[in-house]
Amino acid sequence: MDLAYLWFFIVGFLFVGYFVLDGFDFGVGMSLPFLGRNDVSRRQIINTIGPVWDLNETWIIVAGACLFAAFPEWYATLFSGFYLALLLILLALILRGVSFEYRHQRDSVRWRRNFDRMIVIGSAVPAFLWGVAVANIVQGVPLDADHEFMGSLLTLFNPYGLLGGLTTLLLFFTHGVYFVALKTDGQVAADARRLAGRAGLLAIVVAAVFLVWTVLLSFGQDRPLAWITVLCAGIAAVLLIGSWAANARGREGWAFGFGAFTIVSAVLALWFALFPFVMPSTVDMATNSLTIENASSTDYTLTIMSWAALVFLPLVLVYQGWTYWIFRKRVTRSKIEKAAAVAH
Repeated sequence: MDLAYLWFFIVGFLFVGYFVLDGFDFGVGMSLPFLGRNDVSRRQIINTIGPVWDLNETWIIVAGACLFAAFPEWYATLFSGFYLALLLILLALILRGVSFEYRHQRDSVRWRRNFDRMIVIGSAVPAFLWGVAVANIVQGVPLDADHEFMGSLLTLFNPYGLLGGLTTLLLFFTHGVYFVALKTDGQVAADARRLAGRAGLLAIVVAAVFLVWTVLLSFGQDRPLAWITVLCAGIAAVLLIGSWAANARGREGWAFGFGAFTIVSAVLALWFALFPFVMPSTVDMATNSLTIENASSTDYTLTIMSWAALVFLPLVLVYQGWTYWIFRKRVTRSKIEKAAAVAH
């Protein structure tokens, strides 16, 4: 296989990892107003991702770096054209990270509530805008002959882009609530299971519409891997329904696992729908579009990157797995209450 095509799928793998891992982080953050009845329960919820949220975010840094090195033309067009959307995502991530670190620095109810609001905002904005961005990349955006984006931020808020944003928002929210149910006990876990049941039904409906639209788009533009898109979309639909059913039976681990693979399958459906483009143009698609071939780096660069990935990517995966194994235990309410008593 040509190295450019290999790196197209490696970059896709990195985005899959990011959306699965930071996706449930976003969902946990968004669940605070619904599950955090008091400060103890809110601390219990936040502590489920306390040891891992910053590690999960490194996936987007690695994905961006690989995108820059492997597909500089794609990187340049994407980051210049989607500048405001990506800036909003960055500011939201900064806001969320600061809030995690500072909410417990002062014994003030108002102080903590303000930071809790920022956690919610800092989780919801990226969850929505990532879906908008990816949907527009798959659908195509107006590019000129120099591969420069001719639209604005409002151009991205078209019906398909907005539906993509709503889909990721609901999928990440449901995925995060599954994680809360898996990692907590008592009232928080019970509330999370009920909330996941309601959110899951809404996610099933919205995601189904978005995936069907994606399949029709893939066939309508004669994308060569349209049938693989259909397969991945179908698997995503089955897994999403399976996660909802597992949650209804109180099987938190299965619900979270099915939810994770739902996101994997959905992102793969979008990635295969995009192939062989990396950024199709809605203005003279045949001439102005960015493809895997015309957007990639030289073979020499891709060869060096391939050897580096062969060495370091397995190490990253092992370290990520080890981290989750170390912090695998539930965050119990009794531990939070003991910690609060000691602090006072």
